[in-house]
Amino acid sequence: MAVFTEVSDTEARALLRRLQLGELHALRGIEGGIENTNYFVTCDEGEFVLTLFERLTAEQLPFYLYLMKHLAHKGIPVPDPRADKAGDILHTVCGKPAAVVNRLAGRSQLAPEAAHCAAVGGMLARMHLAGRDYERQQPNLRGLPWWNETVPVVLPHIGQEEAALLRAELAYQNHVAASAAYAALPRGPVHADLFRDNVMFEGERLTGFFDFYFAGVDTFLFDLAVCLNDWCVDLPTGAHDAARAAAMLDAYQAVRPLTAAERELLPAMARAGALRFWISRLWDFHLPREASMLTPHDPTHFERVLRQRVEHPVHA
Repeated sequence: MAVFTEVSDTEARALLRRLQLGELHALRGIEGGIENTNYFVTCDEGEFVLTLFERLTAEQLPFYLYLMKHLAHKGIPVPDPRADKAGDILHTVCGKPAAVVNRLAGRSQLAPEAAHCAAVGGMLARMHLAGRDYERQQPNLRGLPWWNETVPVVLPHIGQEEAALLRAELAYQNHVAASAAYAALPRGPVHADLFRDNVMFEGERLTGFFDFYFAGVDTFLFDLAVCLNDWCVDLPTGAHDAARAAAMLDAYQAVRPLTAAERELLPAMARAGALRFWISRLWDFHLPREASMLTPHDPTHFERVLRQRVEHPVHA
């Protein structure tokens, strides 16, 4: 959520008029994140978030925007894209595809306890069930094919020990993806990036999931593993926190019990989730784009998480 494209008050006012949201009161760039340009917008009709998409194309974006609308209609607390008079929810600002969504109540819980992890697990399962009848199809664009393409790009920038781990884990994940157990995993629309800063809470009450712009059709287990790797780890070491993980897994399974194939492959998917974010952070760190307020994430965090997942497998 860095600012790659500067939006003027004049451009913001014109968009608000098209969306019938009244007059602009404040426009503030959002710091954090690394993919899109984001602004908080305060206007007559309330608080909204304006996103300009820097990498995703106008052809790709309907999957994400209509997924949010679909989930919101099913009662999942997610941002609901605002339509113009013609019913369009994909707009253009500064020559970039853009969307405006309502701003969720609450704040991110960056030091979660078991109750927060349980709330995320239960809502994640509800979201997976709610998305099963979503008709649009788009793969996880940061899935295995992207890993295979990107690893050769980042290898020249890292040391021999890190490169050996990266190659070995990528080979392992290609092997897992070719297995019968992997083919049996339940699939559907997933968030694929549900970190602590993409969930809102008021106290222990979960008030929303947001930032769906890495979503795609993938295994539900991968989505759950990504959550376990962020919500249920010790951040300095990447070590698994068994109590928080148990709370998340129990709450998830109370809504959607894991299948036998999912239970078998949870250790492998926990490794896959760590690998995916290690690769993307290496890419963003060593091959950054220019942006106001952009601070790339430390790639070594997910290297530590991956090593922990290899040495200490996570089981359901």
